[in-house]
Amino acid sequence: MNSHLLYSCFFALFLLHLSSCKNTGSTQEESTNTEQTMSTSSTAFGGLALYTIRDTLAKNPKEMLREVAATGYKYVEAAGYADGKYYGMTPTEFKNYLNELGLEPVSSHHGDVTLDNADAMIAADKEVGFKYFVIPIPPMGHFKYDGKTNTLSMSDEVETVSNIINTIAEKCTAAGLQCLYHNHNFEFEKNAKGIVPMDYFIEHSDPKHLNFEIDLYWATKAGADPVAYFNKAPGRFKAWHVKDMDDQGRFAPVGTGNIDFAKILEHKDLSGMEYYFVEQDATFDQTPMEAIKISHQALSEIGFK
Repeated sequence: MNSHLLYSCFFALFLLHLSSCKNTGSTQEESTNTEQTMSTSSTAFGGLALYTIRDTLAKNPKEMLREVAATGYKYVEAAGYADGKYYGMTPTEFKNYLNELGLEPVSSHHGDVTLDNADAMIAADKEVGFKYFVIPIPPMGHFKYDGKTNTLSMSDEVETVSNIINTIAEKCTAAGLQCLYHNHNFEFEKNAKGIVPMDYFIEHSDPKHLNFEIDLYWATKAGADPVAYFNKAPGRFKAWHVKDMDDQGRFAPVGTGNIDFAKILEHKDLSGMEYYFVEQDATFDQTPMEAIKISHQALSEIGFK
């Protein structure tokens, strides 16, 4: 099993509940929905991490992407590259379909990237027109999951992990893509050697090649202050994952939890943020599609544009 599938399996065990949406619709309905999507694309804003709707997306990708566009999202982040395709579509097919819907391809997560397969993945991302290649977990077997405690972590070989990430980032730069590393909670916590991985990654990387996608939920979960990290590495947090935290510490739609996004948003220029993506790893009181609609409405109320 490759690391991308392994990562998905880990989260299937780690998360308490994963909701799914039901998809129906005739060819006539699809045509009407596409027309509606195109008519409202000029007023669309904000991004969606497609990982949020991964289950229903896998079953009916075109219908789900159409609904994402109709909800009012302007751009997307993919997390479904496998066997040379994105959600069953070739890079060119995926690019053309997103264009048809008025959705911009901005970034793509590659949890199973290695030093051997990175070039092929980068070439595929370039063909779609993505701007960012995102490494979402410590690559090449350094991501860890403890099923007994439901905790995520990484190996203590931070220097090795950093070198792998930096090498992939340099490949991205050479191909004309920007590379970002995406965090969970464990990168902000000291490991057994007393090293805070996120600090190490920042201090031992070149912003010409590697920058970061900060997941505001996971940073908060770790007790880290996102604004403090913006000050530590100004201009290097090019993308944000925006999802809220409920009173139980679970994932929640934006605006329904306890994270003060408005306060963080005041420092977006310091962070270097160019794009942000609603993401919710699991839903509990709504379907994923319902959750992203709630989040999108809250974005404008908070001040996201």
